[in-house]
Amino acid sequence: MAGGRQIVSFLAERQNLEQFRKKNWQGTFEQYLDLVAQNPSVTRNAFQRCYDMILSYGVDTYEVSREKRVHYRFFDDPMDHGKDAIFGLEDSQVQLVNALKSAAHGYGIEKRVLLLHGPVGSSKSTMARLLKKGIERYSATDEGALYSLGWTDPDNPSDPLAIHWCPMNEEPLHLIPEDFRRDVAAQFQEASALADYPISISGELCPFCRFHYMDSLNRHGGDWTKVIEDVHVRRVILSEKDRIGIGTFQPKDEKNQDSTELTGDINYRKIAEYGTDSDPRAFNFDGEFNVANRGIIEFVEVLKLDVAFLYDLLGASQEHKVKPKKFAQTDIDEVILGHTNEPEYRRLQNNEFMEALRDRTVKIDVPYVTKLSNEVKIYEKDYNNDKVKGKHIAPHTIEMAAMWAVLTRLEEPKNASLTLLQKLKLYDGKSLPGFTEENIKELKSQAKREGMLGISPRYVQDKISNALVAHPDATSINPFMVLNELESGLGNHSLITSEEQRDHYRQLLEVVKEEYENIVKNEVQRAIAADEDAMARLCANYIDNVKAYTQRERVKNKFTGQYEEPDDRLMRSIEEKIDIPDSRKDDFRREIMNYIGALSIDGKKFDYKTNERLYKALQLKLFEDQKDSIKLTSLVSSVIDQETQEKIDVVKQRLIRDHGYDDESATDVLSYVASIFARGDVTG
Repeated sequence: MAGGRQIVSFLAERQNLEQFRKKNWQGTFEQYLDLVAQNPSVTRNAFQRCYDMILSYGVDTYEVSREKRVHYRFFDDPMDHGKDAIFGLEDSQVQLVNALKSAAHGYGIEKRVLLLHGPVGSSKSTMARLLKKGIERYSATDEGALYSLGWTDPDNPSDPLAIHWCPMNEEPLHLIPEDFRRDVAAQFQEASALADYPISISGELCPFCRFHYMDSLNRHGGDWTKVIEDVHVRRVILSEKDRIGIGTFQPKDEKNQDSTELTGDINYRKIAEYGTDSDPRAFNFDGEFNVANRGIIEFVEVLKLDVAFLYDLLGASQEHKVKPKKFAQTDIDEVILGHTNEPEYRRLQNNEFMEALRDRTVKIDVPYVTKLSNEVKIYEKDYNNDKVKGKHIAPHTIEMAAMWAVLTRLEEPKNASLTLLQKLKLYDGKSLPGFTEENIKELKSQAKREGMLGISPRYVQDKISNALVAHPDATSINPFMVLNELESGLGNHSLITSEEQRDHYRQLLEVVKEEYENIVKNEVQRAIAADEDAMARLCANYIDNVKAYTQRERVKNKFTGQYEEPDDRLMRSIEEKIDIPDSRKDDFRREIMNYIGALSIDGKKFDYKTNERLYKALQLKLFEDQKDSIKLTSLVSSVIDQETQEKIDVVKQRLIRDHGYDDESATDVLSYVASIFARGDVTG
């Protein structure tokens, strides 16, 4: 067992002191100008830095319906190994990144609030959390470095601990006088022709820095070159916990909240020291807008804000300025990100007093996932064998819960020949006869509100959690346990507004149960028919008969040695399993022989597994033959003879080996399928 000394040594070997020195760099203003000349990206604004941060993780391109699409790896949360990964929602992600790109290039979006809009539990907060986490970590890298300024204390000029650092971590280039900014920017641009963005110096010193600037200017008789000798520059690492460059604002009770939470407040204890409440040294520039400067501010449920706060928000977005009490308009540089749900947004649309806010927002829809495989990933992130200890999650448990959730979000297809379940499968990339990619695009275009209604992932996650603890004696949970939890919770679900909606959701649970029944019947059939030797013998027998039939020959009976007519009954018993009508049997048999002949010409040996239709037919035939010998229906009785039990154990082991069951769930699914067969439901 490792002791304290070993652990300390282990950590000592892995600490990076050079990186620490880089992150805590301090220098003069002149040294900072050298840094800017070498690497102009240190002067990027918040939108530019945020956009570059997303791109730094890489972009994948792919095609959907012959359209080129992009996937930003940043939203897979590589920073925390997928902890906050967002599955699906590519359209929302692209919309957000495009807005940031436009703002980064100064095309107008930088004067807007980015409003994430969607139903509860649709990943709006996760998207905001990812951006905040991303920009925080990016600022700690060499590529994302940014800097701020501070002032020498005139009473303690040699004390490094007495430096008055800018409370808003503003850009040091604000020190350059307005008259010379264009020329200075041009010189930087000329020295760094490959800069990604035009170098621009915009914004004024905050009230605190302006006070120290004017004080220094007066002490040095107006000599700007002497003023900058009083200036220190340091590297800034954004941090939500330390309230540096990342702010979060959440509406509370109106009586206990005022706008100073956004723009800072007077420090009454320091008024006695400085003599007036209009001295910036007696003011706390610690409102959320102040601390978020150079980074991101997130407004949780932004449309629940009181009107008084909205005025600050409008000025911050349009003018990039805020108005602290007793001080002039103060420049800010930050991405303003808000999120809201459906009812609040509808209220905004219906409120004429909110027109100014509507005009200053870029709405980005964040709907629920409508692709089954993505919904499954959402739940598998939290419910998997690594995280769930002591309970086995039976195959299809997560899939069936996800299927129901997605079904509640889909609109009924206008095509009468298409069921809602078939629509779900088309969206998930499955193919259906008569439906092309163009048809699927049309289906999506017809359903304008799809994904904005339905059941949230949170509800499903809660019910999976309930199922895991509600059956303490069970070693595994199965789909029925979760589906029953989902159904029992519908009676008091707070977001279901009508009995009609509740009944619709219950009907969809029945659709899912029926689909699950079909899935497990097929799995058990495959497990019973998974005797490779028996399958090979059946296939060889079928091919011998087909060959004799197509070549008008006789077949040698292996037991009697006599030549007999091809066994049409055997051949038809296999062909009927895949719906080959009697009128088409000759064509099918010739196709099989032509297929074998073509392989032979290429020097390849025929393998029934490579012919999907024949493989399925052989499986179903073998299942039918072996089902009776295994006496699967005897599972529903209490007496099973030893020979039958041994055969059932073999099937159970195949379910465990090939399909991911454990002993309990394999027994359960065999008993369930047995009960189906006992009812006489023996269709494949």
